[in-house]
Amino acid sequence: MALHIGAHVDQEDPIAEAKARGATLSQFFLGDPQSYKGPVIRYAGGAEALKSDAEAAGVDLYVHAPYPINVASLNNRIRIPGRKLLQQHLHAAAEIGAKGVIVHGGHLGKDEDAAKGFDNWRKCIDGLEMPVPLLIENTAGGDNAMARRLEAIAQLWEAIGQAEGGDTVGFCLDTCHAFAGGNDLTTVVDQVRAITGRIDLIHANDSRDAFDSGADRHTNFGSGTLDGDEVAALVRSAGAPVVCETPGGVEGQKADIDWLRSQVA
Repeated sequence: MALHIGAHVDQEDPIAEAKARGATLSQFFLGDPQSYKGPVIRYAGGAEALKSDAEAAGVDLYVHAPYPINVASLNNRIRIPGRKLLQQHLHAAAEIGAKGVIVHGGHLGKDEDAAKGFDNWRKCIDGLEMPVPLLIENTAGGDNAMARRLEAIAQLWEAIGQAEGGDTVGFCLDTCHAFAGGNDLTTVVDQVRAITGRIDLIHANDSRDAFDSGADRHTNFGSGTLDGDEVAALVRSAGAPVVCETPGGVEGQKADIDWLRSQVA
């Protein structure tokens, strides 16, 4: 198969970043990933130029939502600003012609009722305008996480399915998060598909830490704890576009992209 692959890059010129890595897609943040401030498009010509230049270059764009977003939260001061910020990113992503917005599933406190968190996701989806698909990503840590373990993902998807626009929500499967979150890489694609009916994007990352450690620490392929054959088989099975969120800049990510392409082709 021809692997549609790229990396998480700086947003100033995601087209040039893709070309430097021999890639066909780029994922990036629009603004500060640790802030509640709204999206900022830093590409020289603005949103319209980024959209047209990316199309001309054959580079697909994906936007990763900021980390503080936790729409499952029972805390109004976290949940409500998070919903607003997510909506802003969906609109900004549409302006640049992005294929989707990736957001983490979020979590609750260990003594909070998970059912309320899943219902908050339903309410969020009910209220969102989605001009581009929203892709929920599995997470590595947290015992009361909305998208770490398969049982939770099943509850999350059941809740989302009750929302208007639930069919616009897709799934992003992260290999490091899956492994560190306690999921078997040899079966997780089929298990996730059985729950969600889809996998729209793969985040292909090696894991610094051990199976079920709960640690979200990405590393380059061959320097972590994942079995390379299992990662390649997972990517082949998923048949979805791939983003490497690994360290090392152009050199490190290009090596990861080249290795994965050689294994999957």
